[in-house]
Amino acid sequence: MSLLRAARLARSAEPFLASGGFKSERCAGCRLRPSHCMCALRPSVPTRAGVCLLMADIEPLKPTNTGWLIADVVADTFAFGWARTEVDPALLALLADPQWQPCVVFPGQYAAPERVVTAVQPAHADGGKRPLFILFDATWAEARKMFRRSPYLDRLPVLSLQPEQITQYKLRNSGREDHFCTSEVAAMCMSLAGEHAVEQTLEAYLAVFTHHYLRAKNQQPIAWDGDAHRRLREARGPQTTHPVSFS
Repeated sequence: MSLLRAARLARSAEPFLASGGFKSERCAGCRLRPSHCMCALRPSVPTRAGVCLLMADIEPLKPTNTGWLIADVVADTFAFGWARTEVDPALLALLADPQWQPCVVFPGQYAAPERVVTAVQPAHADGGKRPLFILFDATWAEARKMFRRSPYLDRLPVLSLQPEQITQYKLRNSGREDHFCTSEVAAMCMSLAGEHAVEQTLEAYLAVFTHHYLRAKNQQPIAWDGDAHRRLREARGPQTTHPVSFS
């Protein structure tokens, strides 16, 4: 993720300025103000499942992007920039790797019925391939275009999620409660794969990121003993958290 962000920044003619956010110095790791940095809270949960992020052009530059949260939690997270006219050879090699069973995560109504699945083999199934969830890290309009214009994905099954909850993401507003951010989608995928510790950690980590981001934006101190941090501590197990002073 950091390499993809650096490469995209190198191609930018002008600095990227996020709308609606804060303009001060940001931590290179978590993209938050140093006073609200959450790098020390970074969790990692063992899992055989992997995530492949296909990222729209400026998505790696957005401070509200949640793909990097997945990369923090899931060791085998792969990120590629998406382009209509070319495909990264490393992406094609990943999709052809026999250890993985890749599937494209997208609403089933946009795919041919014979491609659509609603379940995956558990990640720890004996002798089974490792699930690799391919997620479009983009706005909904961009994701639909990416799905239609990626013929190298046409041979893969399409995992159609059936969420029972509404989105909890508060940093961008799509106007739809059934549109989920990338880390929420990854958490639902991990649940289907039987990776419930990863699912719970991703949910808690997103809540902490949201809290830190909004507190930094509004120049408020972090509530270290609040519900978001408590959930993450429970997901990570007993560890010591050192509050960061607000300035």
